[in-house]
Amino acid sequence: MGRKDASGRLAAEYQGLEVKVPSLFRCPISLDVMRSPVSLCTGVSYDRASIQRWIDSGNNTCPATMLPLPSTDLVPNLTLRRLIALWASTAAASSPATSAVGPTPAAAAAELLRQIADPSQDPCPALHKLAAFLSDDDVDEFDKNALARAAGTAETLVSVLRRRRADASVEAAVRVLAVMAASDCIEEDNRKRVATALAADAASSVASLARVLRSGNSLEARIDAARLVEALLRDRPDVKATVAESEEMVSGLIRLIGPVDEQGGLDKQAVEAGLSCLATIAGTRRARSEMVRLGAVPAAVRVLATDAGSPCHALRVLEATVGCAEGRAAICKKADEAVPAVLSKMMKGGMGGAEAGVSVLWAVCHKYRDRRAVDAAAASKGGLTRLLLLMQSGCSPAARQMASELLKMFKVNAKSCLAGYDSNTTHIMPF
Repeated sequence: MGRKDASGRLAAEYQGLEVKVPSLFRCPISLDVMRSPVSLCTGVSYDRASIQRWIDSGNNTCPATMLPLPSTDLVPNLTLRRLIALWASTAAASSPATSAVGPTPAAAAAELLRQIADPSQDPCPALHKLAAFLSDDDVDEFDKNALARAAGTAETLVSVLRRRRADASVEAAVRVLAVMAASDCIEEDNRKRVATALAADAASSVASLARVLRSGNSLEARIDAARLVEALLRDRPDVKATVAESEEMVSGLIRLIGPVDEQGGLDKQAVEAGLSCLATIAGTRRARSEMVRLGAVPAAVRVLATDAGSPCHALRVLEATVGCAEGRAAICKKADEAVPAVLSKMMKGGMGGAEAGVSVLWAVCHKYRDRRAVDAAAASKGGLTRLLLLMQSGCSPAARQMASELLKMFKVNAKSCLAGYDSNTTHIMPF
């Protein structure tokens, strides 16, 4: 992303950066200070993003020397990078007018965080700049991680999140935190900083995220909130109970995996984020009954029936709900929809999904012998074949035993079980 607009003037977000820059530090292509200097085989250094675009455009010459390139390998110029960083930190210290997108991530973070923490200023502009910086593909990962690890970054953002009302600044803070916590370009230690900051006052953080899930102004804001909950559960499992005990949180997550328009359509990103959280907290007893009461069973069945999200997560949610009478009743009430959905997707969710699926079937059909579930399973096309495939797939002894008991219950022999199955197939790979 260039720093000048079509008229050649500095873009607004870069105003105030008119400092004297050593020519050696400028990219010969963009003329900007190099963020990630790399060298070609000709010995000339360029900013990685600029020279990569040059090469991707089909050019096979060095832009500065116009010599042909026998190799287009880009070698990081670490010495030059350290020199630029040293110069930039010195320039930032001597130039108090440096803007929020300064020459170094440390300077950028310090200025933006100062604006965000200042109660007399609206934090939204600074938050939007942070989100744009972290989401920009042209920004080097080194710079993103430097900003993410800067002292006080996560804590300051979380302090905005914990404000008592869900307004634009809270949603903007959620966006920045979600990018930091879920982006692949952010190193694991830096992602964990977000979870640590949230867990410092877990009850307040969970309450704030639940408010965004309930009343966020956009679906994107609610997805971001769910991704933060997902990161919190992943990196700080000690707060699982706090998340599970929040009725507002559970309700918001179930709503997230439900229809998003009048036609009943589901959003895959929303479903993935919501289901992941629900599957993680479903093992707690209080969350289990609360999830059933708030409609988790029909929501998970709908996901299975529409291919809108991870079958494994949906099956794990159902596996947890059959652990209580209310959950089994909810599944059996709609057995003609739920049982076929479980059978059709149990081999598409990996081994974990398959074992969760057979646990659901075993509970409602064998252990509690609900006639509606038994009839629905017997009538499902190809369902018994899937049980046999599960037994041959290297599943756990417990899952194999449950599948075996289901097969015996339906009194099927190998011939009827394999009806319609290709008998020439000799190697079965269900996963």
